Amino acid sequence: MLEFTAPLFLSLQKATGLNFSPFFDEYDFGRLMTGLQTSLLLIVCVLVLSLVVGLLGAAAQRSRSRLLRFLVAAYIAVFRNTPPVVQLLFFYFGLGAFTPQIDMGGWYEPMISAFGWAVIALGIFGGSYNVEIFRAGIEAVPKTTSEATEALGFTPLQTFIHVTLPLALRFSLPSLASNLISLAKTTSIAYVIAVPEMTYALSGVWNDRLNVGEMMTLLFVYYIAVVAIIGAVMGQLERRLAVPGLGK
Repeated sequence: MLEFTAPLFLSLQKATGLNFSPFFDEYDFGRLMTGLQTSLLLIVCVLVLSLVVGLLGAAAQRSRSRLLRFLVAAYIAVFRNTPPVVQLLFFYFGLGAFTPQIDMGGWYEPMISAFGWAVIALGIFGGSYNVEIFRAGIEAVPKTTSEATEALGFTPLQTFIHVTLPLALRFSLPSLASNLISLAKTTSIAYVIAVPEMTYALSGVWNDRLNVGEMMTLLFVYYIAVVAIIGAVMGQLERRLAVPGLGK
């Protein structure tokens, strides 16, 4: 790739002084690619975990157990009313201090890496919002639907899995899209625990090259692209899964 971009960006640097070194310097290009791969993987893992947590939490809110419903409500209150960066630092430094370490043959590594803690902390944080989104989707399903399934001999579990949940997901998509986009942007705070995602990688470049403006511009464009892609995917899902007369 550098053979195509290097002449253009070297000419740009000579003409304007703008230093986009990742597009003509091999070492900085490697850092950019590492940051890009790590950032995209982090976003995917965090979004998936948040969806799983949200679904489980929404199902737990329908439980007959008062204790379980109370625990879910407490979880939502705690994680929705504290800053995500504080939660991330608590998981990494607080809980991380109690996790076992692995002998690597001369040195020890924590069992859960910084990347792992970022996925856990941000996934649980995002899940606290998804619980309420899925709960609202479930409540939006007409009661006559479940009554019809009972008449057909469905058990409550079968009704939830085969009828209520698919419809609830359709109702939840607009709000879910907004939350997933917000959560994808929030993954940038993994920088504070040295996860080598895009912000961390490009900060290393601008510390070495003193090209803060150029790297911040690149970071800005990257997140615009991520948000646009997630928005397009969720919009396509919403159109494809729309039920005529419902969820629109």
